[in-house]
Amino acid sequence: MKRGGYSDLPLHYGSVPYWLSERMSRLGKLIVEAIISNYGKKEVVRRLSDPLWFQSFGSVLGMDWHSSGITTSVMGALKKSINPVSKELGIYVCGGRGKYSRQTPDELLRVSEATGLDGNHLVRCSKLSAKIDNTAVQDGFNLYLHNFVLTDEGDWTVIQQGMNTESKFARRYHWLSENVKRFDEEPHSAVVGENQGLILNLTDKNAGQTKTSIVELAKEPPEKILNEIKKIILPARHNVTEKDVNLKRLGAVLTVAYEKNVNDFCSLLLTNGLGPRTIQSLTLVSEIIFGTPSRFSDPARFSFAHGGKDGTPFPVPIKIYDKSISVLKDAVNKSKIGYADKMKCIKKLNEISNLFEIKLNPVADFDKTVQNEKANSKIYGGRTVFD
Repeated sequence: MKRGGYSDLPLHYGSVPYWLSERMSRLGKLIVEAIISNYGKKEVVRRLSDPLWFQSFGSVLGMDWHSSGITTSVMGALKKSINPVSKELGIYVCGGRGKYSRQTPDELLRVSEATGLDGNHLVRCSKLSAKIDNTAVQDGFNLYLHNFVLTDEGDWTVIQQGMNTESKFARRYHWLSENVKRFDEEPHSAVVGENQGLILNLTDKNAGQTKTSIVELAKEPPEKILNEIKKIILPARHNVTEKDVNLKRLGAVLTVAYEKNVNDFCSLLLTNGLGPRTIQSLTLVSEIIFGTPSRFSDPARFSFAHGGKDGTPFPVPIKIYDKSISVLKDAVNKSKIGYADKMKCIKKLNEISNLFEIKLNPVADFDKTVQNEKANSKIYGGRTVFD
C-alpha cells in the first residue's frame, strides 16, 4: 500500500458561497477530464493522493490555500460534478463529511454493482484505511471526513480528515491503492504535518512483537513509543506570504502572461481577445494538469490563478475564473472529438513557463504582484466571502 501522506491545516471560518462552489465544481470537473484525456483515469487518483498536488489543486479552484476547509470543499465540488458523469469518465467519488462518510460502504457497493468490482473488498479497504488513521496511528486527530475515490478499473485513493480540538488543527490523510501489500505494516509512503510530539504508530515494521502481544494479551497498550513518522511542516496560518511562494516560478508564470509573442499565440489558438491576466490563470491551470510532482512544493503559488475566498492573496477574480472555465471547457470538448489544438496550447503554457524559468531566471516581486491584483480586483470582478 502506498500512502500519499498527510498535511496539517488550521481550522477556518465560514462556508463556501454558492458563487464560488459552483465554479469550483465546473473547473474541477474540467481539470479531471483533461487529466483523463492526457494521462488516463488512474492518474486522477494518483494526483489526489499527493497532498501537495491536492493543496495546489484547491488553490487553483479559489479556496483558501492553507485551511481545513479546502478538503471538504474540493471533495464536495468533485462529488457534485463527477458523479453525474461517472459512467462516462470511469471515476466515482464516495463518502464525505460526517453522516456522508458513514454512507461510503453503501455507495461503494452501488459502484461495484455498476462496474463489476468486488464491493466487499472495496468496503474493507475503506474501513481499514479509516481504522489505521484513527486507531493504529494515534496522533491526536479524530476522523470526521472520509472520501473514497475510485476508477471503474479498481484503482482508488482515500482522502480523509481528522480534527484535534485542543490544537484547533485538522489533519488530512491520503491513501493510494498501488502495490497493495498489507495495511498493518508501513502503509505510509510519506507523511506531511506539524510535529505534534511522540505518537503511537502500530504500523511501524518494528511493532510486530507489540502487535502480537496486544492480540495475545489484549490487556495493555504497548510499552514502547515507536519512531515518529517523517514530517513536512506547513505554516499555522491562512495568509499567503512571500516565503510561501517560489518567486522564480511565479516570475516565469507572469513572464508567460505578459510576453507578447506568447499572448498572440494563445489568443490565436484559444480565444480571440484573450488577455494577459487570463493567460496567467491558465498557465497555473496548465501546470496542475501537466506539471510533474516536483512542481507542487509551494501550493500557495497556485492561489495566484484565482485568488482566495477570504481575499488572500487577493479576491477571487470572477471574470477571469469564468474565462478559465470557458477556455478549458472548449479545449476539453474539442479534444473529445479529435481536435486537440486548444489542449495542446494549454499544455504549451506549462512548457513555455518552465523554459522561461530556466532561460530567463525571472523573479517575481511578491508585494508588487499582490498590489497589482488588488488594484485591478474590481475590473476582474473580485469577490470574497465577506461581500
